[in-house]
Order: sequence, then C-alpha cells, then structure tokens
Amino acid sequence: MEAEIADSTYGFLTAVESATHGLFGGYLLVDSVGRPLEFHCTAPVKVSRAQQILYGTTLPGHLHGRQIGATLLGEGTLAPAVVLTDLEAMLTVRPHTNLPVVLVRPAGAGGSAEATFLVGGASVSSGGSDASLQETLRQHLETLAITVDLSEPFGRIRAAIEEAQRH
Repeated sequence: MEAEIADSTYGFLTAVESATHGLFGGYLLVDSVGRPLEFHCTAPVKVSRAQQILYGTTLPGHLHGRQIGATLLGEGTLAPAVVLTDLEAMLTVRPHTNLPVVLVRPAGAGGSAEATFLVGGASVSSGGSDASLQETLRQHLETLAITVDLSEPFGRIRAAIEEAQRH
C-alpha cells in the first residue's frame, strides 16, 4: 500500500519573491489527476545585507535548497514518486532529501545541461546519469502528464501564497 501511495503522489516545489515580504516557499502534493493532497508554505524569508555579503553567490542555493526546500520537504507527510520544481536554484535541495527532484521547463527552453527528456509540453532535467532511475521518473511523469500540465500546479502554489499574503 505504501508503494501505491508513493506511485500516485507528486510534489511541486517552488518559491515566490515578494518585494514587500521577502521570499516564500510553497510545496503542493497532488494525486495522479492533480487533486491536492497536502500544501505547505514557509513564512517569508527576508535576507539581510550582512547575509548577502557573507553568502555571496551561494545565497540563492542556501535559501532555496536548505532554508526553504529542505524545510518544506521535511513537512510533507507523503513521500511523492518525484518532486518537480520550476526554479533551477531549488535543485540545491537535492543533497538534503532522498526524494528525486527534477527541474521542469517549457519544451525548448534553455537551461541546465543535465540529463533531459521531454514529457508532454515540458522539458524535464533529472540531474542523474542512472538510466533506470531516469526511465522510472519518465514513466511517473508521463502518467501524471496524461491529466495534468506539469507547469500548472506551480501557478496554484503562487496563487495560494499571494492569497495568504492578503490575509
């Protein structure tokens, strides 16, 4: 039963920058037809000038990967088959989780030189060289893409975070 849940659960992880509040992270877990199972978001993260100086070019990776991404993935009670993100900086969460994390972009979009395959109208970068893992990820995502546009849940996350900021 546990494997069944993992096979039919997909995670979407992203961040939203607010000029007023700071950086918010959002994590939406959906079933194979896109219905929400869980949603988590972070409190806004505001970066001080001292942090900008001390972290330098490593700041986006620290914020997205460790502070936001790892926190949100740790809050999830379901283990998804795969976690999708639309932000390259969020890939820095990989060392902080055992879950496979892939980057999703519109097909034909430039970007990462990682192992890439097409699913529906999306280009997916898996970050791995393990052919069997790549094939497993492709199968999971092709199943999801039958009923869900792989970029659509990111819009839901952004809308939910924007709505939360109004209240």
